Amino acid sequence: MNEVAKHITNLCEKIRYHDRLYYSETQPEISDLEYDRLIEELQQLEADNPSLITPDSPTQRVSGEAIGSLDSVQHHIPMLSIDNTYNTQDLKAWGTRTKKHLQESGNNEPIHWVLELKIDGVAASLIYDLGLLVLGATRGNGIVGDDITHNVKTINSIPLRLGLQNPPPRVEVRGEVFMTNSALVALNESQSALGLPPFANTRNVAAGSIRLLDSKECGARPLRFFCHGVGNMESLNIDSQFEFYTWAKNAGLPIAPKTERFDSLDDLIDAGTALIEGLHQLDFEVDGFVIKVDRFSQQKLLGNTAKSPRWAIAWKFEKFEATTQLLDIRVQVGRGGTVTPVADLAPVQLAGTTVRRASLHNADEVARKDVRIGDVLVVEKAGKVIPHVVRVEKHLRKKKLSKWCFPEHCPECNTELIREQNGVYIRCPNNQCPAQQRERLKFFASRNAMDIGGLGDKLVEQLVATGMVQDYADLYALNVSQLQSLERMGKKSAEKIVAEIANSRNRGLVRVLNALGIRHVGPRVSTLLTEEFPTVDILRKATVEELAAVHEIGDVIAESVHDWLMSEYGTQVIDRLMSAGVTMEVSQTSEIRDGQLSGKTVVVTGTLESFTRQEAEEAIQKAGGRSSSSVSKNTDYVVAGNEAGSKLAKAEKLGVTVLNNDQFKELLGLQ
Repeated sequence: MNEVAKHITNLCEKIRYHDRLYYSETQPEISDLEYDRLIEELQQLEADNPSLITPDSPTQRVSGEAIGSLDSVQHHIPMLSIDNTYNTQDLKAWGTRTKKHLQESGNNEPIHWVLELKIDGVAASLIYDLGLLVLGATRGNGIVGDDITHNVKTINSIPLRLGLQNPPPRVEVRGEVFMTNSALVALNESQSALGLPPFANTRNVAAGSIRLLDSKECGARPLRFFCHGVGNMESLNIDSQFEFYTWAKNAGLPIAPKTERFDSLDDLIDAGTALIEGLHQLDFEVDGFVIKVDRFSQQKLLGNTAKSPRWAIAWKFEKFEATTQLLDIRVQVGRGGTVTPVADLAPVQLAGTTVRRASLHNADEVARKDVRIGDVLVVEKAGKVIPHVVRVEKHLRKKKLSKWCFPEHCPECNTELIREQNGVYIRCPNNQCPAQQRERLKFFASRNAMDIGGLGDKLVEQLVATGMVQDYADLYALNVSQLQSLERMGKKSAEKIVAEIANSRNRGLVRVLNALGIRHVGPRVSTLLTEEFPTVDILRKATVEELAAVHEIGDVIAESVHDWLMSEYGTQVIDRLMSAGVTMEVSQTSEIRDGQLSGKTVVVTGTLESFTRQEAEEAIQKAGGRSSSSVSKNTDYVVAGNEAGSKLAKAEKLGVTVLNNDQFKELLGLQ
């Protein structure tokens, strides 16, 4: 090999390496400009030495020749559609059927479940022979699709050659072709400049682009690809879906972020529910999750119906989109001081309600989406999550609009705002900020905190505005005549609220800690802390190390609790509440119970026949025990139901006593 050929080979390998880092690992090492220079250098070398151009060269993604029509492709293994559900009850019922079907087939192995994002794009099949991409096809009717090889070769995230030393003779991978929202914004700007109609959404443009006859036209549209499955895999020595994803990443095939494997369906559902609130951070459209049985051997036993695999289901959430104008951007201050931008919208109907506001989440998101007052926006509501801005319709920006700048001072108290270190959130550091006072008091009075009936949002706002209440302890000094002076407050209502406030004095330390709004501290952390430190005086004396040593607490929570308790503000809050007669120790009647599990640590794993996860944990606490989420040498019992996985295995390894559903009931005295 001469020096030029060697240099071209090295350049190709370097470009493929950076493609993999960018698309598969999402950890680019070089800038776009540096990447473009590598491509330009390769293009020049190949132009001077055309005999050295190979089919899998990064320069060969876009050809100049259009084809006459799309040929048909017979799928070796049908590309079936997936059944779907919109609620967790149906999802759990599917899980129960799946387990029952496997048991009836003689398979009693634990089931592991894989959670994937359901990308709103177009399904495609890719075939690699000895690592070289030789065919791309649409799903079509599931049996026969269209040959789109010329177009998939233009998609930069699809490797023309797999990054493996010993690629298999033939493998078929399947995935989703899609377009990001930011790419659609740029594409529609180009369409507008050419006097062409804009594309409606990312899915439509992906579906249309992938079937174009001219690959050059397709290549001008920045499509992406995520791998989500395998078709013909006879030459692969892998046993599970998750193992396939490891193989795919090693081969340079990108998979969707947030993909995870779980030992139980309940844990998967909890994780999926939590994920929904953060989906706005993604630059591509997601309309749900796909849940799959992990092991290929179990998938084979489950088989397929006429239309769908029994081993997979789509857990979808209803999405509603609307287009409206941004009238203003304002910021609101939360109880912890976080300052959040909110979009004020021209009223628009969305999911049966009139929407006037949408979340913009943080300053970085406003900048990333380039949101400007006066813009036309696409807003979306998915599931129970509050509406958020999907993208700006920049092609409709007919005049120059000023960039929106995040305020430097708090809109409520004029304190200079600070950005959290290595974070995206901007905060008001003034604990006496009226906005923070209002939000803290609302939370303090809420049902899960001090449970003060009648102390609603409107009343809290009046109490803060009039100066009657500035801190939690001020609530306990209120009298009937003071409350009667407020709007729409009669004597009976005032008397009732004063009585509710008085009753809350005896809620106990667990509720007090939760009500104070300390960062990272909720009901469970409050319970864990008070089990080790049953009075506030003992808790105040604890070091960061002692706090962190509490099971499930750790360094981050420990530092947050310690810093708050030792701060001038925290010291003052606790002292004033104690002076107001608020109980600052564990309530013996409600928070520590003597019972069958007194002093015992219990872990629940899998699905129990007689209890939901929450019911089991509540039963443990009522019996005086402590419910934990992880197994250690300090665990006394592991209650194992159906689908118990790694926690059960760890318990057996450590010699921890394992109870089944009936043994657990017997221990609780419920048999």
